[in-house]
Order: sequence, then structure tokens, then C-alpha cells
Amino acid sequence: MAVGQQLFPTMYPVSGFKLGTTCAGIKSADRPDLVVMELAEGSTVAALFTQNAFCAAPVRLCKDHLSTESPRYLVVNTGNANAGTGAQGMNDAEQTCSALATLAGVAVNAVLPFSTGVIGEPLPMQPLLAGLPDAYHNLSEHGWADAAQGILTTDTRPKGSSLQYGDQPITITGISKGSGMIKPNMATMLAYIATDALVDAELLHVALRQVCDKSFNRITVDSDTSTNDSVVLIATGASGVVVDEGNFDQFVTHLQSVFVDLAQAIIRDGEGASKFVSVSVNGALDQDEALRTAFTVAESPLVKTALFASDPNWGRILAAVGRADIDQLEIDQVQIWLNSVLIVDAGARAPSYTEELGQQAMAADDIEIKINLNRGAAEDTVWTTDFSYDYVRINAEYRT
Repeated sequence: MAVGQQLFPTMYPVSGFKLGTTCAGIKSADRPDLVVMELAEGSTVAALFTQNAFCAAPVRLCKDHLSTESPRYLVVNTGNANAGTGAQGMNDAEQTCSALATLAGVAVNAVLPFSTGVIGEPLPMQPLLAGLPDAYHNLSEHGWADAAQGILTTDTRPKGSSLQYGDQPITITGISKGSGMIKPNMATMLAYIATDALVDAELLHVALRQVCDKSFNRITVDSDTSTNDSVVLIATGASGVVVDEGNFDQFVTHLQSVFVDLAQAIIRDGEGASKFVSVSVNGALDQDEALRTAFTVAESPLVKTALFASDPNWGRILAAVGRADIDQLEIDQVQIWLNSVLIVDAGARAPSYTEELGQQAMAADDIEIKINLNRGAAEDTVWTTDFSYDYVRINAEYRT
């Protein structure tokens, strides 16, 4: 189940960046599950990883390699997270990098490994290693659509975004995966975004942090932060268009558009999702207060199950706001809307509200819960899903 009809977009190739995908049979024989990506020599790379202390072996190895060498290749397997696998997990991640490095003729530290799937199971090295040559030989600047399929786990559809802008066009293209275990704590998913702009490493890291904070760090399905979260931003420089302080803001605006597309696509494909929900908070004293309130509502199981039932149970939303740890909250100042329907005014049921109006608002696939705290000028938005029977089924059956 996924919310809305979303066709995979036209993906503009990024000069200097190639992707190759194959079916290695890591979990099943009939689906793409292994992706290799090649970066042109001289590309700059910025990356962010999960803040979960229980991070997977490939995350740890990526950090080690990034500290010593400029990346030339990325390798992604699905079906197995290689997390909670101890010393063997690190050995397997290192062996994967070594095998691809030998194929490509680069240093082992120039390869970054990524894994996603079941936690706690040894990585099936025989099919993975056997599949690497095919993925490598499939490398193409037009390989985005196949790669978007090749990184999925419980996702029901691939996720991509691509744009070009400027008189001397800059291309930005990216893919992401994520459906469950989604809670922003950097970025709860895998995402790979490339641009042909020429951006130095320092500016690229600044850009990545800015756009992640407004996209992947604003999504939640179930408040669980994964062990394998990774987002990688690559600038190949092949267009020759330099991004510097003069045009940095314009670059970030377009980059953020791609990141928001990819983040919202994850929510629309959340496990068992039937609703795409924006929780917008304004009138907060500061951004932290706005975000704390939005996440408390977005992650409330009672709110999320009411959303699934299309039940305008405004009391659950009001109760969640009340436990958001807002210092000296004046509840009689709070207003809440479902889409355009005012449901709470002065901390109580709005006089104009009727159940019929509430149910009409809740029947939509896209719902905005708008909360005005009437305390200040800060505001922010979080995107989430409802909780359905399918969410429970998918996660109950995940290892079977």
C-alpha cells in the first residue's frame, strides 16, 4: 500500500556518475538487489550516517574509508543489513570492498559499502561477491531507474527525483529507499544524490546538512532510527559550473527540492500507509518547541490509528500537544485544524466544528494537522503516516 499515484520521474543523467544493478540472489532470486555506483575521479563527496549507537558494519567502514581516501565506488546490497553481526560483519564489509576494488583497479579505501535489510543475519557473501562483476559491467549514466529498484526492501515502489536549472544547466538527480524503521536522527533510509556542479568538499558538507535538516530530518513513520541510515551527496564537477558563496543559496534551494521530494516519497510509501500527513506547528517560541510538538503528535500511536480509521478524534491530538513538554503551555490559546476545518479553539472543541466536517477532512489521502500554539513566531513541519493493519502485518512477518 502507498499513498497517491506516483510515477517514477524522468531522471536526468549526471555526467561523471554511473550506476549498475544486478540480481545477485541475496534474499530472493528474482529481484534486483545489488548496486554499484562509480564516481568520476576528482568528485567531491559529503555523507551523513545514522546516530544510532548500534550502527551497522558498513556504516562504520564507510566512516573509516572516508577519513582516508576520496571515494570512487559505492556498493549497496539489499536483503541483509549486515548489522549486529560482530567481527564477521566487518570482515564481510571489507571483503566486499576488496572485491570491487580489484574489479575496478582502485584502492580498497576508495570503496564505500552500504547494506539494508534484516538485522542480525550474516551477510550471504557467496551470491554477493558473485554478483559484483555483473553490476560493475552494467555501469551506465542512465542506470538510475534500475538502481532505484535495486536498493528497495519493504518499499512498494522506487523513489527518485531529478531537475536541471540555470543558463549553464546544473543537474541534480537522486534516489532513496525507506518505508519502515523511519525516524529522523540524521536520515532514516539510504539516499544517493549526485550533481554535475563543481562544489568543494567544505561547501558540499554545509549544503548536505542544511538540506537534510529540512527533508530527511523531518520525516517519521514509526519513531525507530535504523542501524544503517546513510545519505551520500556527490558532486562530479563535470558541468564545469562552480558553486561558490555567490550562487550557493540558489544551489541549496534546488538541492533541497530534490531532497524533499525523496523524503516525502518515503512517507507516501511508508509501511502500510494509507494517509500522507503533514503536522505543521506555528506560534511556537522557538523551532525546537515547534519540532518537539510536531513529532509528539506525528508519533502518537493513538493519533496515527485514528488517522487510519479516518476518525477526527481531536482529543487525541490535543492530548499529544499537552504532553509535548512545552514549558508553561497555555492550553486555552491552542488552535488545531484538520485541513481547513477548525477542530480546536481556545483549548476546547471549536464551536463551529461538527463531526461531519471532521470526517470529510479525514477522508482525504493527504491530511494537514495544523497546530497554532499562539506563543511566538517559530514554525516547522513534520511528515508522517497513519498506522494500519498492514503496518503490523508487514513488521510481524518481516523475517518470514
